[in-house]
Amino acid sequence: MLEQRIQQHFIDSADLKYQAAQALSHPIAAAVQAVLACVTSGGKVLACGNGPSAAEAQQFAAFCVAGFERERPELAALALTADSTLLTAAAAASQDATQQFARQVRALGQAGDVLLALSVTGNDANLLAATEAAHERDMTVVVLTGRTGGKLAALLRETDVLISVPHDRAARVREVHALALHCLCDGVDAQLLGEQEIP
Repeated sequence: MLEQRIQQHFIDSADLKYQAAQALSHPIAAAVQAVLACVTSGGKVLACGNGPSAAEAQQFAAFCVAGFERERPELAALALTADSTLLTAAAAASQDATQQFARQVRALGQAGDVLLALSVTGNDANLLAATEAAHERDMTVVVLTGRTGGKLAALLRETDVLISVPHDRAARVREVHALALHCLCDGVDAQLLGEQEIP
């Protein structure tokens, strides 16, 4: 029974990725163009998320700075989730913790930068605040969510990008988020360095 359950996870994950490939290729390509326009004009990507999505934000920033699968010049990216002192300062000062990312966006964000926000539900209060702060700074927002995109989807502007995985289960959504981020990194590299097959 356990092995069947494990196999079912693989099957469900593969099925979702197969189904989502066509629907998500357009918004992921739009995200590639947004990130490319940002970094080639001297801008930076600010990435954020909560829980496991925070780890994905950090991994994306690492891929930008340290490289994905090919050697290339560093791309400016920063995970807003990585500074524990800054993230816990609001609690220590009895401030509104929902502003933890928004404060960083207002401090670090510039017109032309990109905010990359990851959320399974699209309803995280701190990501909603960060998106509003990014809009105040004339930044483009790229959001990765599940199913409907939640409240984040409703905040997005025409120039923003919504990558919404058509599923409700958090594990499945995160699996596709990881793949979408890999596609985003590979797409940026392909645009910067040309097409190349990776063994």
